[in-house]
Amino acid sequence: MEKFGIYGKLIAKEGEREQLAAILLEAAESLQKHVECELYLVSVAPEDPNAVYVYEVWSSESAHQESLTLESTQTLIQRAKPILAGMERISTLVPRGGKGL
Repeated sequence: MEKFGIYGKLIAKEGEREQLAAILLEAAESLQKHVECELYLVSVAPEDPNAVYVYEVWSSESAHQESLTLESTQTLIQRAKPILAGMERISTLVPRGGKGL
C-alpha cells in the first residue's frame, strides 16, 4: 500500500494566523500516538500573513480519512472554522521516503 501525502494551505481571517497555527499544532500533538500519521508539519510563510501550510504523510489514504472522524480532530475543526477564510489543497502526493519518514 502506498503512503498518502497532502500539502495544504489554510487561510485565516485577517489577524488570526497565529491562532490558526496554534490549533493546527494542537492537531499535530493529538496525532503523536496515532501510528498511521507519519508526519504532520505546520508552517507559515513570512510573505503570506494569513496562510498556514500543513504537510501530512499517512500510511494510507484510508488512515487519513479515518483520522477526520476522531473526536479530537472534530473538536479542533470546530474551533478553527470561525477563523478560517479559506482552504486549498495544493497537492496530493505519494511520498517515497526521506529523512523523517
